[in-house]
Amino acid sequence: MKRRDFIKWAGLGVAAGALPGCQSSGPGWERSGGRKPNIVFIIADDLGYAELGCYGQKKIRTPNIDRLAAEGMKFTQHYSGNPVCAPSRCALMTGLHTGHAQVRGNKQVGGKEGWVLGSTIGGQWPLEAGTVTVARILQEAGYATGAFGKWGLGRVGTTGDPQKQGFDHFYGYICQRQAHTFYPNHLWRDGEIEWIEANKDGKESVYSHDVIAEEALKFIRRYKDRPFFCYVPFTIPHVALQVPEDSLAEYRGKWPDPPYDGSKGYIKHEHPRACYAGMVTRMDKDVGRIVKLLDELRLRDRTIVIFTSDNGPTYAGGADSAFFESAGPLRGLKGSVYEGGIRVPFIASWPGKIKRGTTSDHVCAFWDFLPTCTELIGVAAPGDIDGISMLPTLLGRPQEQKKHEYLYWELGGRQGVRMGDWKLVRVRPGARIQLYNLKDDIGEQDDLAEKRPDVLARLAKMLETGRTKSEAFPMPKPRPPGGRRS
Repeated sequence: MKRRDFIKWAGLGVAAGALPGCQSSGPGWERSGGRKPNIVFIIADDLGYAELGCYGQKKIRTPNIDRLAAEGMKFTQHYSGNPVCAPSRCALMTGLHTGHAQVRGNKQVGGKEGWVLGSTIGGQWPLEAGTVTVARILQEAGYATGAFGKWGLGRVGTTGDPQKQGFDHFYGYICQRQAHTFYPNHLWRDGEIEWIEANKDGKESVYSHDVIAEEALKFIRRYKDRPFFCYVPFTIPHVALQVPEDSLAEYRGKWPDPPYDGSKGYIKHEHPRACYAGMVTRMDKDVGRIVKLLDELRLRDRTIVIFTSDNGPTYAGGADSAFFESAGPLRGLKGSVYEGGIRVPFIASWPGKIKRGTTSDHVCAFWDFLPTCTELIGVAAPGDIDGISMLPTLLGRPQEQKKHEYLYWELGGRQGVRMGDWKLVRVRPGARIQLYNLKDDIGEQDDLAEKRPDVLARLAKMLETGRTKSEAFPMPKPRPPGGRRS
């Protein structure tokens, strides 16, 4: 079934139980006492693969997320949709990798000068009208749908407006450019600007993360008596480095911490390492609050909770990824198609359904979330997506798990392909292709391109066949040797 046909079926068929592939008591419904399971999906912004205690972090405390992993399943080979945020979120929402997705970069409509407060002509590249998103599918299936945090897939009033893409409610940052401060003078609520008077004129009184977390909790309380999809794309730990004093105090003085001078467009900070760690731990506390609320409302066994990150750790704004060993053994950071830019933590917890304390090496990615949700609630997924449901792995049936032939990423001419244990990297159009065996070389240090031309040729085909052309995000032309692009 094609995506445009799917949304017609969804609009007409779900209420009557007539959607192809829909059963009166689908697999997820049966496992949650006859009620469709709630879904809570939490994304950190620029959190590295190794910035959680359960993934090896030694300096930053994340007890609540670590507990979530201990109570559920931790994935070691999960990938974000892209090395940067907007296309990564597009992959999550649509089930398409960035060789096929509408949004393939952090492109601004109208360029950098097109962003104007209250305008619909600026902001990030919007999703098209009628896009089949996971939120729209769940909404049509009777779910209350809410998003709290950073959207980044189209300004209010554009076709990419979250409330035109399947969300009943939205609160937070519409465009990522605005999200470069944690003390904004406004956020967006259901299509309207909500001014934060206490933050006007550069004052730092209301920390945006705190009010966003509160809105997510309010949504869960409001819709506790019906199935809900609570999407929480937090902005921590994306720079700027800003955190309230109580969180900064938890780490100040623990290590040498040279000041950050605020270069390259971000604000300065006297204790950048302590600030960064404090930001992550503050986010961890709110993950704990969400889980605690589910327990208090007796919804925990009816709710699958997922935690992940939108891409690898940053190199900007005073964040010290080397000090925290944020990418662990992986090469590269945010923006790179090496493993450090795209391999991310992924934790799923659902008491009584997902076995406690398990680890999976299943190779999967953001575009698998949509078909996982459709199988979870017993409806058919669109037939032209790249994702494969992860539900068999989550529910302890790995023998039933279908696997990807390949995974594909692209960003501004950079391309990455994973096929089995093999990984191809091209850092720019026309550059020499690199080849790595991730089973033996997780750090992508030993380039085997010359030694394994047979494997190289097989993966190199995907650089062309794994993508479709995009007018909005064309593949840049190769640079001539020693010169500019032709």
